[in-house]
Amino acid sequence: MPSMANVILTDRAGTPVNHTFTPQGSEGDSGGRYAKAAASSLGDYVFKINPRQTPGGRRKVDLALSLPVLVTETINGVNSYAVARTSRASASFDFPPDATLQERKDIVGMLYTALATATTQCDSVLTVGENVW
Repeated sequence: MPSMANVILTDRAGTPVNHTFTPQGSEGDSGGRYAKAAASSLGDYVFKINPRQTPGGRRKVDLALSLPVLVTETINGVNSYAVARTSRASASFDFPPDATLQERKDIVGMLYTALATATTQCDSVLTVGENVW
């Protein structure tokens, strides 16, 4: 079992930036919560990983990423932070008890590939806002 350590996630900026998420504590029974600090905790980027075993022996793993955008509001001359909007993403993996290591690697790899820039079928729908026709 991996111990909680920093998680580095790379964005898709023109010059990609590595974002370091530091451990913030447990999530569920055996998961972790990680955050990249912002000027206010309202704007912290949050990444969560939550593995669990079902009573039927299935292994489920949920990943979640939340990226709020902070703005500064001025009310009666007082500046304060507010969240303008938040983008969220999640992925859920569900493995039967007899899934092999290779089967688990394959499904993770295929989903990773689906999210790659080169997979234009998915990328255009996710990032550009196009529809499949």
